[in-house]
Amino acid sequence: MFNRLIAYIDSVVARDPAPRSRWEVLLYPGFWAVSRHRVAHPLFRARLFFLARVVNHFARFLTAIDIHPGATIGRHLFIDHGFTVIGETAEIGDTVTIYQCVTLGGTNPANGVGGKRHPTLLDGAIIGSGAQILGPITVGRKARVGANAVVTEDVPDGVTMVGVKAHSTQVAAQAGNGRGAGDFLPYGTPCKDPCADEVELATQRIEALEAEVASLRDAVALLVSARDATGAQPDGAAAPLAAAQSAQSRG
Repeated sequence: MFNRLIAYIDSVVARDPAPRSRWEVLLYPGFWAVSRHRVAHPLFRARLFFLARVVNHFARFLTAIDIHPGATIGRHLFIDHGFTVIGETAEIGDTVTIYQCVTLGGTNPANGVGGKRHPTLLDGAIIGSGAQILGPITVGRKARVGANAVVTEDVPDGVTMVGVKAHSTQVAAQAGNGRGAGDFLPYGTPCKDPCADEVELATQRIEALEAEVASLRDAVALLVSARDATGAQPDGAAAPLAAAQSAQSRG
């Protein structure tokens, strides 16, 4: 048991740069929430539902993390900070990382007690802060869900999901973080990689539109100057001037 505890603490230290020693991990709310769940879950499976709920209530009071006693959790789950909710039929694999304010929630209470209402997170998944994983869906191995994303469909292995409704960024989850390929990448998603191309394309489009607007303004100014100088519209300029003035009034 002691060796398992040390292995769990070391897995947390490998994913979190904050602790200066193993002792600090023992004070993490995620550590207390998961350890209390290890007590509540066997009680739930033994159909001692009230006792399981008592342990769950005590853990929630201490940590602000609500893990239903019926949830199935693998080895080395790391919940960084509190205010996370894990539903009754949720299943979590090994070495999963969940940041604060995450919900592994259900979408159809009518499924009943025996229904699969909550998500399944496979080994190595990383869920960013504020993400909502809803329904009986599966988040694949080593997949990442960005902060505040809302996921309602299955996530393939190794895919990074961002946005509302969440969509793939086409950035492989194995992308390095400066410490070598395949290393753990904290906080769910890289800071720049997923949306860099989209932002660059949008910026280029905006610059092109601004240049086009400036060109149209110059053309309108020339037409107005020509009209004022001659007192009449230049030959062939009536239609462009009318269109330009109409566009300017709409703008």
